[in-house]
Amino acid sequence: MAPAAGSAETPELLYGLHAVREALRSGARPLLRLLVIRLDRQFADIARLARSAGIPVNVEPRPVLDRLVPDGRHQGVVGLVASKRYADLKEILAYARARGEPPFLVILDGVEDPHNLGAVLRTAEAAGVHGVFIPERRAVGLTASVAKASAGALEHLQVARVANVSRLIEALQAEGVWVYALAAESQKPYTALDLRGPLALVLGGEGKGVRPGVLDKCDERIRIPMLGQVSSLNVSTAAAIVMFEAVRQRRG
Repeated sequence: MAPAAGSAETPELLYGLHAVREALRSGARPLLRLLVIRLDRQFADIARLARSAGIPVNVEPRPVLDRLVPDGRHQGVVGLVASKRYADLKEILAYARARGEPPFLVILDGVEDPHNLGAVLRTAEAAGVHGVFIPERRAVGLTASVAKASAGALEHLQVARVANVSRLIEALQAEGVWVYALAAESQKPYTALDLRGPLALVLGGEGKGVRPGVLDKCDERIRIPMLGQVSSLNVSTAAAIVMFEAVRQRRG
C-alpha cells in the first residue's frame, strides 16, 4: 500500500468499527482516508459515511491493516487521521468576503512532500491568502509533518481538499476569480499580471509541474524568469515569490 495521502510518515490512526463510525458521524476528528478489508454489509455503512463526507475509501487486504495495527484489533477498519478539519470552497469565499477583500487563493496540483506543503502553507498564511486547495489523490494531506513544517501557520489558514482540480477551477471562474498557473514554458513573467483582483494561483507538484488538463482550464500561464543554469525552483520557493508579488500589488 502507498503511504497515506502521499506522505512517507506514519499517520495517526483511528481503528475499530465503533471508534471510526463515531468519528465519521461527529466530524470531530477529520479523516484523510478510510481503509477497510471489504465492502460487504458489515462495512457498507462506514464506507457510505466516509464517502458522503468526501473521504476516500480504500479496500485493502487484512495483512495491510495488521501491519498498521500490530495487535490486530482493528476489526477490519482503520481511519488515517488528519491534523485539522478541511474547509470547503463556500467557507473560504465567505471568509474573503467577511474580510472585505478580493479572494486570494492558492491551488496545489499534486504536492507530495509534506515539508513542501508545510512551507507553502506557512508562506500563504504570512501573505494573507484566504485559502489553499489540495487534491484528494496523489498529494499529501494535512498530516502531523505538514503541521510541523508550517510552523503553526496551519492553525490559522483554511485548507480545502477537492476531488477534481479542473472542476474547482471552473467553479472559481464562475465566481469571478481569475486563475493563473505557474508554468515554465510560458512567455509571460508573473510581474506582468495585475494581481489585485480575485485571484487563484496554481502550482504543480515536485518534478512534474501542473498537469496539462489543469493548465488548459486556467485563464493564463505565467513564469518566473530564470537567469542561471537551474531550470526550476522548489514549489515552496516559487509560491513565495509569486504570492508576495501579489501582496506588493495589493498593498499599493
